[in-house]
Amino acid sequence: MNIDRRRALALFGFGGAGAAGEAMAATPEGLHAALARFDHGVASGDPLSDRVILWTRVTAPDAKAPVGVRWDVATDPAFKNIVKQGHATADASRDNTVKVDVIGLKPATDYFYRFRQTVNRKAVGEAVVGRTRTLPVGPTKDVVLAVVSCSLYPAGYFNAYDAIAKLPRVDAVLHLGDYIYEYGAAPDQYGMASPTAKTRIPNPPHELLSLADYRLRHAQHKSDPAAQAAHARAPWIGVWDDHETADNSWVGGAENHQPATEGDWAKRKAAGIKAYYEWMPIREPVAGALPEASWRGFQFGDVATLLMTETRLTARTHQLDYSHDLAGADGKPDFAAFAVKLKDPTRRMMGQGQEQWLAREVDGSVKSGTAWQVLGNQVVMARVANADLKATMGEPAFADLLAKLPPYLAKAVEQSRALAAIDTPSNLDAWDGYPADRQRVYDIFKASQARPIVLSGDSHAFWANELWDDAGTTRVAAEFGVTSVASPGYSDYLPGAPIGKAFVARNKEVKFTDHAAKGFLLLTLEHGRATGELMAVSTILSPSYETRVLKRFVVTPGEDGGVKALAEG
Repeated sequence: MNIDRRRALALFGFGGAGAAGEAMAATPEGLHAALARFDHGVASGDPLSDRVILWTRVTAPDAKAPVGVRWDVATDPAFKNIVKQGHATADASRDNTVKVDVIGLKPATDYFYRFRQTVNRKAVGEAVVGRTRTLPVGPTKDVVLAVVSCSLYPAGYFNAYDAIAKLPRVDAVLHLGDYIYEYGAAPDQYGMASPTAKTRIPNPPHELLSLADYRLRHAQHKSDPAAQAAHARAPWIGVWDDHETADNSWVGGAENHQPATEGDWAKRKAAGIKAYYEWMPIREPVAGALPEASWRGFQFGDVATLLMTETRLTARTHQLDYSHDLAGADGKPDFAAFAVKLKDPTRRMMGQGQEQWLAREVDGSVKSGTAWQVLGNQVVMARVANADLKATMGEPAFADLLAKLPPYLAKAVEQSRALAAIDTPSNLDAWDGYPADRQRVYDIFKASQARPIVLSGDSHAFWANELWDDAGTTRVAAEFGVTSVASPGYSDYLPGAPIGKAFVARNKEVKFTDHAAKGFLLLTLEHGRATGELMAVSTILSPSYETRVLKRFVVTPGEDGGVKALAEG
């Protein structure tokens, strides 16, 4: 399958935590005595005001033999003031990863942590060290979050991660999904056309199907120096999107999963989820809970409630597709019938249970006096209709663009322009493909008079959007969409085309979008204002790069909930 071609067409719309201070397993006797290594660094995540997850992975001469490790938490980098410590075991059942839920910590405090191998419960060898921070309680001046998504390994260097590691302050890093990708290393696979793919070859070199496959790909990403630096810099709060299992996944399958040749979807999905929990510093589901149900909340003092959602594997209805769902009985486009399908109220993204949780959390946050309700979400929520590049560029320039494109891509651009003549979404895999469910989320915001900021990934583009309800009378929320760390987007296929300008001209809700830059979002939340800085790295084709603020936008709260117009600042 020609993944680059398929992905290009898709872009155009076609196509369990341990007990207090204890590890997750007791330390057995007779552990492997040879010195092990920590080749995949350290990480921390899911911070609360009194606890945080610590993570590492042990590489030993005998991968099947359990290895003991000791962990220490201190208030200083020299570990002179150790406040918590304990023992854990790495074994093959969890791919030799170690995850510890350390409790009894102080709020709003920076901590340093380390792992060392133990032999007979005595620490030996070199330590691997990281830095983390607990969440604040009560009155809080501000919160600084770095937001990332979409890190395709062969497509380029993870310079956005490196830039985050060098920030003077970051309270937490949010990863909104596509931490890994499932594609293989064949020349026609997604990202393999990049010049960096020659030295950043996906491992394993085939498409991920088994638990062993997903584990190897996570290991490759955790071996990346920039990824290790960012993980060691601050706690991460992550959610998966589709590529942690397979492209355009939904509750019953995925676009990039063919049961006839690739087996049972449930088995593949379970493998991807298990590897994610093993390799990411995320708190494990409580006993009896569905592993897919990864939604959870984080309270940053009185400044922000962060609600991380799951929109792929628990309830999402199969995506609509223009190539299949637009045609009527006579084979001609039937836009009226398509609109009925699109607006079907039974089409779901999150499901009733998660929506009820979201309503409770949003209402509780507002009633507690928290300044902002922040939604950590995988895909763009704004209404984004197909754009008309010809109208933006003019006839001569548009014709010149088409002449330079391969036929399949020129056809996709023309089809997108045709769809722009009517009000059709540019991406049916985003919230635009589930408008009734989106309005249910907006109704939750409005019922509580929330002041929401929606964070989105997936699109490989920066966005600054204003979200309006279906009636078009209420500005419900602001949205910041973060571009990719490395994954290609529109501008990689249409270099030089004024894609952002075309989307802004076509869409009321889109105030700014850029489809060329790679980087991250730096979000500073304060009482009375929130500042989103779209941070762009100069290149991903070399580990040498510069960072700049591409755009800066300020969000202010509305009088009775909602937000005021975005201001460029």
